[in-house]
Amino acid sequence: MDRLRIGLALGGGAARGWSHIGVLRALEEAGIRPQVIAGTSIGAVVGGCYAAGHLDEVEAFARELTMRRVWGFLDFNLAGTGLITGGRLTERLIDTVGGQKMQDLAIAFTAVATEIGTGHEIWLSKGGLANAIRASYALPGIFKPVKIRGRWLFDGALVNPVPISVCRAMGARYVIAVNLNFDLSSRGTLAPQVEFDTEPEVETDLDVAPLAKETGGFNARRLLQRQLFGRGENVPGISTVMVEAFNIVQDRIARSRLAGDPPDAMISPRLHGINLFDFHRAAELIDLGYAAAKREIETIRQEIAVREQLAGNRHRITA
Repeated sequence: MDRLRIGLALGGGAARGWSHIGVLRALEEAGIRPQVIAGTSIGAVVGGCYAAGHLDEVEAFARELTMRRVWGFLDFNLAGTGLITGGRLTERLIDTVGGQKMQDLAIAFTAVATEIGTGHEIWLSKGGLANAIRASYALPGIFKPVKIRGRWLFDGALVNPVPISVCRAMGARYVIAVNLNFDLSSRGTLAPQVEFDTEPEVETDLDVAPLAKETGGFNARRLLQRQLFGRGENVPGISTVMVEAFNIVQDRIARSRLAGDPPDAMISPRLHGINLFDFHRAAELIDLGYAAAKREIETIRQEIAVREQLAGNRHRITA
């Protein structure tokens, strides 16, 4: 039987993307190995490293992360085009994939990014792997954008959150998609005839003011942390507002594109209660991704076998 060219579309979703590792482990166990991988954002991180043969290193890195270590990778830069320069993460990424070129990988790989200004969807499939991954996960306002061949690029989830179309364009005949935002699909429904009190609530910054008056690196860090991640009592920080807005846009785009170009198989990890910045919960996320893939494995294997058999029959008939 002719081998079916299998594509794997790994969607964006920040920390939730560690579940991609579990999905890949389950597929490997079942003997399902994609010849084509397209990744957006965190999907580009995991997918690119897998295509380069470095999934073990990425998994080890993810499992070692604690809240303290996550903070250690955040090199804040309030004077630039992003809150985080990403220099420390870039160094770690380069240490992992080195100077590998995408066109030299054993598995065909493409990272999806968005061009600033034009909004063009950019497919990165040649050149340095590390730089392409950086561009794909450059969350607007959080990470500084990446300049490649005169174009400033940031997170690809703004244009193609689950890059099924990219896999098909790369020649995949059977596409498995991993959607990290399945649990968010019920969000954004209309709430008609709901009355809200539009009188503004009185907000106070009494808990922040003392910190602002004090000097010292520790208090400055506490103030920055509160500004970025909120001050409790359900008061959102800057990062929460930005990521939630981005997440809503991504969800709308994903639903639209999935309806117009559905995959042959969908794996949807159940990630309810896991926030986009919970990078320290890698072990849990990997297990959830593994479990989600295992639920679909038998169906996927059967469908691949049928497709391969049909392809073989067609070739024999035409011969």
